[in-house]
Amino acid sequence: MTACIVGWSHLPFGKHEGEDAESMIVKVAADAVADAGLEPKDIDAVFLGHFNGGFEKQDFTASLVFQASDDFRFKPATRVENACATGSAAVHQGLTLIEAKKARRVLVVGVEKMTALPGKEIGETLLKASYLKEEAGIDGGFAGVFAQIAQAYFQRHGDQSDALARIAAKNHKNGVANPYAQMRKDLGYEFCRNPSEKNPFVAGPLKRTDCSLVSDGAAAIVLTDIETALGMNKAVAFRAAAHSSDFLPMSKRDILKFEGCTSAWQKAFAQSGLKLDDLSLVETHDCFTIAELIEYEAMGLVPEGQGARAIAEGWTQKDGKLPVNPSGGLKAKGHPIGATGVSMHIMASMQVRGEAGDMQVAGAKLAGIFNMGGAAVANYVSILEPLR
Repeated sequence: MTACIVGWSHLPFGKHEGEDAESMIVKVAADAVADAGLEPKDIDAVFLGHFNGGFEKQDFTASLVFQASDDFRFKPATRVENACATGSAAVHQGLTLIEAKKARRVLVVGVEKMTALPGKEIGETLLKASYLKEEAGIDGGFAGVFAQIAQAYFQRHGDQSDALARIAAKNHKNGVANPYAQMRKDLGYEFCRNPSEKNPFVAGPLKRTDCSLVSDGAAAIVLTDIETALGMNKAVAFRAAAHSSDFLPMSKRDILKFEGCTSAWQKAFAQSGLKLDDLSLVETHDCFTIAELIEYEAMGLVPEGQGARAIAEGWTQKDGKLPVNPSGGLKAKGHPIGATGVSMHIMASMQVRGEAGDMQVAGAKLAGIFNMGGAAVANYVSILEPLR
């Protein structure tokens, strides 16, 4: 253990009219520092996770955190970007700085303002996180990318429409209990399974209920070293923090295996001395339901090609043997790109401290997090537990 989360702040995800990235950054930055019992002058460094990519005209955003307080002035502030894993990339940069003893208290903020663009431009902006030399012509943006993955998975392992609908229904049911979720509605299996006017096919076999939501949002955490955390009101320790990156072109790998995900989990288990069975829950990257299905296999819950078994037999339900996405995941909570990974760390921290309210998994003590950028290109795993 090299660092702890000692404070956090989380805006509800959704469409924030009249807000931009700056205004959301200011809110969560100030509130997270206060939640940790600190003041801005106590912070040694700042990392901002912000994908942007054209969602907003303002770029070069790291120092916008300073708009929260003049006392941040002259502290090192760095923007971090790694596609949909941007938030976790910023968190892990904070951990690295603390482990190197370059800082004791680090503020990490994740933010994205997505809804100001028209839908077609949102898809084009997101698709820039794929390998454009080969994948630019895919219809439907990233939904089209994951539709191709779903079609290939169906060809290799059989039609998985039932499994995808069960995953969507599970996550929407869980999202009802999450006060930060963009969609707090239990849609039910039948709605998620059957195409309709309200749930049309978006790309290939993927329906609207198979795709995460376009969102605005921000979240922030304060990290400290272990010695400092021992004197704080709350402290959630990192048992592991692992990062594995894979080739950007899907053509250079077996895209149905998510091998970068497997590598990151293996590194995290090696660091922590834990195994998957030790975890109380996992918050995983369900940008599309097919991603969660493959992640069941990549994390080692089931063998390759048997992801459907985990959801069909109830293993990943909130009361199952390994609850997955008790927060509702990206599917219900929303997916503001730069904020997602930071949000996942907050959801997991609330769980292991027994402070997750109606989302709470009974007896949760160890929480795993998997956040990925692109189609399993940037892969981050964290494992959290309460310090005391």
